[in-house]
Amino acid sequence: MKIRFKNLALFTLLMAGALANAQQKQQDIDKKVEALIAKMTLEEKVGQMAQITLDVIGKGENRFSSTYPLALDQAEMKKVFGKYHIGSVLNTASGHALTPQKWYEIISEIQKTALKEDTNKIPVLYGVDEIHGATYTDGATMFPQQIAQAAARNPVMTERGAAITAYETRASNIPWNFSPVLDLGGDPRFSRMWESFGEDPYLCSVLGVAMIDGYEGKDNNIANPEKVASSLKHFLGYHATVSGKDRTPAYISEEALREYHLPSFKAAVDAGAHTIMVNSGIINGVPVHANYNILTKLLKEELGFKGLIVTDWADIENLHRRDRLAASPKEAIMLGINAGIDMSMIPYQYEVFCDNLIELVKEGKVKQDRIDDAVRRILKVKYALNLFDKPNTNPKDYPKFGSKEHEKASYDMAAEAITLLKNESNVLPLKKTAKVLITGPNANNMRTLNGAWTYSWQGDRTELHAQQYNTIVEAVTNEVGKANVTYIPGVSYKEGGHYYDELADKMDEAVAAAKDADVILLCLGENSYTEKPGDMNDLYMSDLQTELAQKITAAGKTVILILNEGRPRLISKFEPNVKAVLQSYLPGNFGGDAIADVLFGDVNPSGKLPYTYPRYPNATIGYIHKPSEEQKKAEGVYNYEADYNPQYPFGFGLSYTIFSYKDLKVNKASIKKGENLQVTVVVTNTGKVAGKEVVHLFTTDLYATSVTPDVKRLRRFEKIDLKPGESKTVTFELNPKDLTYVGRDGKDVLEAGDFEISVDKLKATFTLSE
Repeated sequence: MKIRFKNLALFTLLMAGALANAQQKQQDIDKKVEALIAKMTLEEKVGQMAQITLDVIGKGENRFSSTYPLALDQAEMKKVFGKYHIGSVLNTASGHALTPQKWYEIISEIQKTALKEDTNKIPVLYGVDEIHGATYTDGATMFPQQIAQAAARNPVMTERGAAITAYETRASNIPWNFSPVLDLGGDPRFSRMWESFGEDPYLCSVLGVAMIDGYEGKDNNIANPEKVASSLKHFLGYHATVSGKDRTPAYISEEALREYHLPSFKAAVDAGAHTIMVNSGIINGVPVHANYNILTKLLKEELGFKGLIVTDWADIENLHRRDRLAASPKEAIMLGINAGIDMSMIPYQYEVFCDNLIELVKEGKVKQDRIDDAVRRILKVKYALNLFDKPNTNPKDYPKFGSKEHEKASYDMAAEAITLLKNESNVLPLKKTAKVLITGPNANNMRTLNGAWTYSWQGDRTELHAQQYNTIVEAVTNEVGKANVTYIPGVSYKEGGHYYDELADKMDEAVAAAKDADVILLCLGENSYTEKPGDMNDLYMSDLQTELAQKITAAGKTVILILNEGRPRLISKFEPNVKAVLQSYLPGNFGGDAIADVLFGDVNPSGKLPYTYPRYPNATIGYIHKPSEEQKKAEGVYNYEADYNPQYPFGFGLSYTIFSYKDLKVNKASIKKGENLQVTVVVTNTGKVAGKEVVHLFTTDLYATSVTPDVKRLRRFEKIDLKPGESKTVTFELNPKDLTYVGRDGKDVLEAGDFEISVDKLKATFTLSE
């Protein structure tokens, strides 16, 4: 007992010391920032608020496109950093991934020029979208995309992947990462659903915090040369558009905004994230980039966010050009800065932004205090990153870049993400002696395994950088031997043009080859896309892929459907005729290996759906919905065809073993407000192989007085690993916050009443009293 007390005392002392050191460090930064602001001219301050894209200072015919290989334009840099004092640069040039050494050379030259030309010697803050690895760095470790990480349900893996991404981003001399995406991915039509952690606010919150811990460290010490400043995006409600298309209007009540969309961002702000990026869209008629209530009142004041707010691409300009809220670019700048924007991702016409903002301050239309607040936030991030003392990080100091250790972490995450959705008659795992026909446009394609934001914005250059990794065809061939594999694409993606266009390519040949196969691996899904190029009008799997599936399944052989897609494309036209369905999402460079290992039993699948997989295009409601969505046929009255009837529900995922649940218990039948509730359940592996299981705990507020309650909500989850015959008691702790809901006035409501807990098929009830 004494030894434990001494250790606890020592731990407390160390924690107190660390907190004191952190506070002193922040005080030192604050003093430096204030001293620097006092010396800066208005022009220098405005320059710090401007961010340009790399093409602007690259040699080329114009500032919109650089020549390749990239070289910097010294005359333009002198103007950018000397005359306009630009404080930040983003992106790669002409859409090309660069080696770490090339990144080091380019950004070092930028820093050298900025420090030479700028009177106050303020370093540049360089940022890139590194959403599943060091996106724009050749040789970097590419992880599964966020939607796959959500399926893995493994926060430890997510944190580890983010830490590796931070390490390899710093190895590229880049200190700022526009990630994680904390938008609620609840609309399968939306082109960026796959960039999210799925449709549940709690799941998004847990994995979002894990990712921030990986990027910044649990202590948020981004001066550490292996950490980066993270950027939460896109604040707020970005995915909830009416049309399901990117950057289009949303209508979200105050109750829904706070109940569903805000929790993940609040958790991330509380976790200490240094920067945040704004939603490019419109909520209730107001572009978010001009919404003072969201950016200042909610984010900065209510949530207490002390960091830097940056726009998305050209979104202050879009207040005038696209959204027509402002009659001129100058008015757009006034609206955005006064709403709370600290840095404008311009990205090209920096003179327009800087010159107009200077005029606005002189005219009194933007207050000097607002400028100082923005610059203060920017400079604090630069000091926190230690850029003033060490503006560059050299790849020679990062020996683990692209290492086998990092690659294994990517593979492990992909293996845990893959989700088995159907396994009729236990057709999987397959025998390694099987003769396999592999067909479909995603079968032999590294681009589709990774998705967009991979070596280039749309992922269209992936094949140039990922030849050393295995496609599904190559990975399966490694498992069963070349003699046992026949590959006929059947359908192919067209090079260039629209990202969904396809070409019939030996479809009849694939169908004819089916007769000689023991099993057919049908690899369907999507080509890579993001943002506006990913908008769509038809949620069904594309026509040619559907035709291929229908013809292949009609051959009468065992068909395994392997899905490789960023969002759930509807498969109800042919799903009944396949024996098994494997969802791989966008699993990254090691996705092919992980898929093959699951197919042939080297890995027992443990992924769980992070979204609801719809069955029909007019039935895309998620698992978080009101009881009225589940109206059944009334006897003798109407046949309600459009009841809640998904292809596969949120949280679903099969295994090669069997997990049984029993003894769901709550430690109290009744609790008072302010008390916690303990929930236990026993999970047993009753099958013959070891496996991992995600235990989900849902709650249901049986009756509410202000707002109709949701049918159920996820409150906790834990992933466990059980050997055959092994049991584990899983314990969850619920607190009063888990039982609150947001009322019509936008405030939290905690009501006395009856609640139901569900884990798997088990249920238990308890009462909350006054």
